[in-house]
Amino acid sequence: MLEPMSLTTAALNGLWELPPLILHPFNERVPPSTLLESSKAALMLSGLMPGDGSDPDELKRRLLGGRYAEVRMLFFLGKDVARWLEQCQEFVESTAELRNLEIRLQSFAGLLTEQPPENVRSKLLAWGVSDYASVFARGIGLYSVFTEPPKFDLLTAQFLTSYHHFADAMFRSYLELQAHRKIMPANFRFEVYASGEYSRLLEEQWGGS
Repeated sequence: MLEPMSLTTAALNGLWELPPLILHPFNERVPPSTLLESSKAALMLSGLMPGDGSDPDELKRRLLGGRYAEVRMLFFLGKDVARWLEQCQEFVESTAELRNLEIRLQSFAGLLTEQPPENVRSKLLAWGVSDYASVFARGIGLYSVFTEPPKFDLLTAQFLTSYHHFADAMFRSYLELQAHRKIMPANFRFEVYASGEYSRLLEEQWGGS
């Protein structure tokens, strides 16, 4: 079992602008009905919702199909976040006053999931992402383990059914990999964009230059 790594929490003086977090569409072509049917199947299997005449095997198939789609979407979200974490680390390494302060990838992962800047939090809520902490944490956790989305038949039913517990544990392990400084939004700010939105912003800036 990993021992929790110590956090450096001494306050920093200064405000730094981090690279923007760019989130790309999943392009999974998963109809909303797949996720809805998966949720309904879970409720039926647990007895919290009346059955619809489907046998338990069919309900389990629907449940696992939806959970697998969720795992894939979180993996690709984690890929985008991992790219941003690397960009933030490169920024730290190129900034003299930050370079030797134990600010690691995990520092930025903690900032994003625990206490993002208010502008980021407000935008995520406006997008309907109320549980952004869990969503980002699970994406990071899954991407820290898999190099590509695992095939459906390589994952056990136990993993798919309870993937959120596994992903949460993966994220905790990721945070504990090395000692790092806990950073605050008072010192680091950034923006979050959908990829299409960011592309339009760049086009507008280039057009006005």
